[in-house]
Amino acid sequence: MSYYTPNPTSTYAPNPTSTYIPNPTSSYSSNLSRYPSSHPRPSYSYQQGPPAGSDPQLWKWFCAVDTDRSGALSVTELQDALVNGNWTKFDLDTVKMLMNIFDTDRSGTIGFNEFAGLWKYIAEWQRVFKHFDRDHSGSIEGRELAEALRSFGYNLSPPLLRALEIRYASTAPSTYGPAPGITFDRFVRACVTVKTLTETFQREDHDNDGWIQLNYEEFLKISLSAP
Repeated sequence: MSYYTPNPTSTYAPNPTSTYIPNPTSSYSSNLSRYPSSHPRPSYSYQQGPPAGSDPQLWKWFCAVDTDRSGALSVTELQDALVNGNWTKFDLDTVKMLMNIFDTDRSGTIGFNEFAGLWKYIAEWQRVFKHFDRDHSGSIEGRELAEALRSFGYNLSPPLLRALEIRYASTAPSTYGPAPGITFDRFVRACVTVKTLTETFQREDHDNDGWIQLNYEEFLKISLSAP
C-alpha cells in the first residue's frame, strides 16, 4: 500500500521543517530574497570582477558559461554549467525545473545571485545523492531509491517505486532485468516530483485520511504541477 506521512521526519534532515529534501527558500539561497521580482536585477560588469562577498571561483564559472556575455544564463547556458558525476549534461527537464525554482524575478534567465543560490542547492543534493548511492555506482537503483524516499517520509509501494525507477532511469529500460539506474540530475527531479505531488495531495486531503475526490480538471492541474 502506498501512503504519505503528513509530517515526515528524517535523521538526515538539515532542516527539520523540510526533511532531507533541500529547500530553495532556506538559508543557503538567502541571497535570492535580496532581489525580489519587483526590483530590477543588479547589473555586473565582467571587468569589475565578482560582486562583493561572492565566491570568486563561482563567478569565474558563471562567466565561462555565459557565452553571449549577457550577464545572465539562458536555459541552454545553464545546462552547460551543470554536469553529472559521469560528465554528462543535466537532463533538460531537470534544468528547466531548476530554472523555474531559482528564476525569482521571472526574467526567463538566471542572474549571478540566482545562480549562487542554485549552486548551493545542487551541492546539498550532491551530499544526499552520495549518501544513498551505497554501492558508489554513480546512479541510484531501486533499493537505494526506496531507502531515500523512506528517509524523506514517503513510503511507496513496490509497484510505484518501480514506476518511478523506470520513469527517471537514465536510459530506456530493457524488457528483462533491472532498470539502468537514475543519474544525479534525474534523482533530484524524481524526489522533487514526489514531494510536489505529495504536498499538492495533502492540501486537498482536508480530513487527512489519505483519500481525496477530484474532478477531471483538478486531476489535470495536479498532474501538470509536477516538475
